Amino acid sequence: MAEEKAWNAARLIPTSGISGADEQERRGTSALLAVMNSVREYGRAITTPFGAPAGAMETFIEVPFDLNGKRVFPDGLIRVKWGKKVWTALVEVKTGTNELQREQLENYLDVAREHKFDALLTISNEIAPAPGMHPTDVDRRKLKTVSLHHLSWAEVLSIAVMQREFHGVADPDQAWILGELIRYLEHPKSGALEFTDMGASWVPVRDAVASGTLRKTDKEVPQVARRFDALIRYASLKLGLRLGAEVTQILSRAELANPSARAATLTQMLVTEGLLRGEIRIPNTVSPLILTADLRAGQVTGSFRLDAPGEGKSLTRINWMLRQLKESPGSLRVEAFAARQRGGNAELLRTVRENPSVLIGDPSRELKSFTIAYLGKLGTNRAAGRGGFIDSVMDAVLASYEDIGQRLKDWSAAPPRLRQPDEVEVDLEVRGDLPSAALSSQDDENEPMSIAPDPIEAQPQNVV
Repeated sequence: MAEEKAWNAARLIPTSGISGADEQERRGTSALLAVMNSVREYGRAITTPFGAPAGAMETFIEVPFDLNGKRVFPDGLIRVKWGKKVWTALVEVKTGTNELQREQLENYLDVAREHKFDALLTISNEIAPAPGMHPTDVDRRKLKTVSLHHLSWAEVLSIAVMQREFHGVADPDQAWILGELIRYLEHPKSGALEFTDMGASWVPVRDAVASGTLRKTDKEVPQVARRFDALIRYASLKLGLRLGAEVTQILSRAELANPSARAATLTQMLVTEGLLRGEIRIPNTVSPLILTADLRAGQVTGSFRLDAPGEGKSLTRINWMLRQLKESPGSLRVEAFAARQRGGNAELLRTVRENPSVLIGDPSRELKSFTIAYLGKLGTNRAAGRGGFIDSVMDAVLASYEDIGQRLKDWSAAPPRLRQPDEVEVDLEVRGDLPSAALSSQDDENEPMSIAPDPIEAQPQNVV
């Protein structure tokens, strides 16, 4: 019947009836914890990185506790048992634009300590600026016996999609249940939002960069730096979903150990150069993807570095690179770097195709590497959408990988060719007897083999 097209299919986790933030949080918490309990692979994918054993899982919502004479209600509780080992974590959930509250988290950390629980897991649309770093500052003394972990809803959804589509779920019914959670989290009413805002500090920092008045001491700068790193992590998650692979932001050991060091690096970069830069590791690519947002020039670039072949003339090496980019747009920028030379020679790909020699500066210097970059217009608006900073960076990530990263392969030398005996040529007129046709390590496969004259015959003869 024609009217059936307007019928809504029954869903395990419906989005109808959600009237506000409280209902969003309650339904989101219940749906997530129920699916974690039902789909073993997904539950383990969520909890194992936080130290939980691979055992039987139980999940609860709105568990009441007494704390200092008052009643507190964490949104959920997860308990995993493996033999005599029991791992327990409290769960606090926020949806939409609601942010985690320090006082509330510290209360739950006190509850966890009193009951000898292992962890507090928070879930919200906030994205931590670095792995292992929590978006909410809490009293570090409360973390002596209880660990604090955070997942964004984007990560919760990413883990679900990766498990169902790429890692697999053994039971078909459980795979369907996980698919229902994915459908729910992807619905706008669920409260699991995309990364949509650069924060209140974005506009003053953007304007100060443009006017050249930004200072290290401006309190808004570290906030923009942390927000930019959160965007890089979010972009990595989204690209990983498209590829079915683990795509991660690259940070140094010092930055991982001390997140404030990363904020200091970005602050210095913003103040002196007007730049924000991040690196993304994509499996099996020739190099990390380097993203650079130039707020002064209004440009965003995404680049990959490619080592030049270890043999051949400069023109041969350039043509080898061009063959890999034959389907890429001509608007890409190509830069060639020679040995013992500062800087490189850069030109657009369309020009290099017409005249590859434009990348050769000094013919006597050996080309060592190329950098191929996507160039895009940088959005300046705070919010996501057309003309927004977030969308321009996301577009740069996808376009850079599609046009460059997935096309490039490292050079490898061809294995030496095994020569056959009949490929060896000899000059039979040098001697009357048959010379040896055995190969020598001194033979050149491209040159005829010559026979040295007999040393006795070569000696001068005395003539009487």
